[in-house]
Amino acid sequence: MVTLLVLCRFVHFIVVLLMFGASVFRPLLLGAAAQPALDRQLLRITRGLAWLGLGSGVAWLLLITASMAGSWDAALQPATVELVLGKTFFGQVWVWHLLLSLALVIVLVKPWAALRLPIVALLLATLAPVGHGAMLDGLSGRLLILNQVVHLMCVGAWLGGLLLLVLILRQPSHFALQPILRRFSGVGYGLVAGLLVTGLINVRVLTGQQWPTPLFEGFALILLIKVLLVLGMLVLALLNRLRLKQCEQRVGSLKVSVTVEWLLGVAAVAAVSLLGTLPPMVMAG
Repeated sequence: MVTLLVLCRFVHFIVVLLMFGASVFRPLLLGAAAQPALDRQLLRITRGLAWLGLGSGVAWLLLITASMAGSWDAALQPATVELVLGKTFFGQVWVWHLLLSLALVIVLVKPWAALRLPIVALLLATLAPVGHGAMLDGLSGRLLILNQVVHLMCVGAWLGGLLLLVLILRQPSHFALQPILRRFSGVGYGLVAGLLVTGLINVRVLTGQQWPTPLFEGFALILLIKVLLVLGMLVLALLNRLRLKQCEQRVGSLKVSVTVEWLLGVAAVAAVSLLGTLPPMVMAG
């Protein structure tokens, strides 16, 4: 059951993060001008992700219900599911999350493009209280959730922006790559800074230490793997930034580099999905 929950968390998180980031970076990188081929492809991908997000969100609820009740049969009993939705903090958040998921599916079918980013941003924000974000009560708990919202938005913008870059690099003749990459790098500095600061705050608050110990066990080990994956992304991003002037002559290698950077980010989200099921080893006093 735990393995299925980790897999479900991973699928759901990556779907929502990608939708948010792609929605944020589409106007930032390409402006308001229509790009028919790219926009059709992006809409098709986003619709598929939205349906996957709705399905994985329902599956997550059923897995949590089965876990709380200690029985697979409980996940299929409406009364038990209703009890989880109405009487647990997770359920109360998840009602809104599933309603937003459904709203996003509808908005992507209808010509209501202006509503897409606000809905997907709220969808991402309602992931923040799920997991370790709900460990603290009162003002400390609300501040931790706010910090987690900022962290998720930085991660989502980076990953979704990389996905959009991959799509752009698959048809480079339609775009002037250097200004697009320069704009992405400029925003990327802020995203990396936000990601690092909020990540360090999360670790400090949840563990009571600058870094959890023992280093090569449990929560600390998975966190270390996540950090190494993010560092790999930063190295690739820096190399691409240093070779920005030659981007038009090395589209093939740039496409590979951006794809690898994106895959490292996806792997980091997989690590986070596992982290959410592990105790962060909070220190006493």
